Amino acid sequence: MGNAEMTGTAQPLPFSKMHGIGNDFVLLDGRRTGMPLNPAQIRALADRHTGVGFDQLLSVEPSRDPDCAFYYGIWNADGSPSGQCGNGVRCVAAWLHRAGALAIGDSVKIESPSGPVGVRLLSADKVTVDMGEPLFEPARIPFAAESRADRYPLLLDGEMLEIGAVSMGNPHAVVVVRDLTAPALQRLGPQLSAHERFAQGANAGFVQLHDRTRVGLRVHERGAGWTRACGTGACAAMAVLRARDAVDDSVQVALPGGTLQIDWRGPGQPLWMTGPAAFAFEGEWHVPA
Repeated sequence: MGNAEMTGTAQPLPFSKMHGIGNDFVLLDGRRTGMPLNPAQIRALADRHTGVGFDQLLSVEPSRDPDCAFYYGIWNADGSPSGQCGNGVRCVAAWLHRAGALAIGDSVKIESPSGPVGVRLLSADKVTVDMGEPLFEPARIPFAAESRADRYPLLLDGEMLEIGAVSMGNPHAVVVVRDLTAPALQRLGPQLSAHERFAQGANAGFVQLHDRTRVGLRVHERGAGWTRACGTGACAAMAVLRARDAVDDSVQVALPGGTLQIDWRGPGQPLWMTGPAAFAFEGEWHVPA
């Protein structure tokens, strides 16, 4: 059923509300219908006052890749598409388990907009995900720089910051800070997400190093704003710090919504993320024309 057919009727749209340590999602079953909403309708659904509200919208659809079991689409609250979502793919795996399509202990590949992602369901509400190898080459992030570096100086609002830049299927800027509660972060986060050197915008992560196995993190996501958790942001922060030899190969990343375990042995190896996925409620939404 296409978008016109869906919006031309008064039929409500079933959805699942889920979250991964506070990073919240609306998940749609598009295995038969495909993605039924346009960007304006996505923005209406994302409104936390008049819609349902979410950081990202996820749709589970038939895979385009014959090596993958399913495809999942990702859209930000502003209606823009996203390439990857670490907390989201855990929720997709838990949703597939509830739908009877994935058993505890199963390992499968699920196709994201950025390519295949390996997932393993550890329990009904805990998932480990192969997030692939971090990409540091500026052109692949994309980030405007003459050559790859562990640190880049970046002028922001008259202030010179030192950032790390990496792609985890979506672009990230990572800044090491001493205090995650500093008021300046509220101003710097949105500006860093929209900085001109990131051609597609960036998720801006501010990371506080506690020791070689524990860090704290806050993330301002492009298209979604400040979120309680960002899975790819946790991966990006660990990757940048690991590339600088500032952390070990297994790190606990504490975000406002909870903690994720990130494991990466280094170049040539995939980065793994482990964490929970939770159902909040099921509902139906009347799609506006």
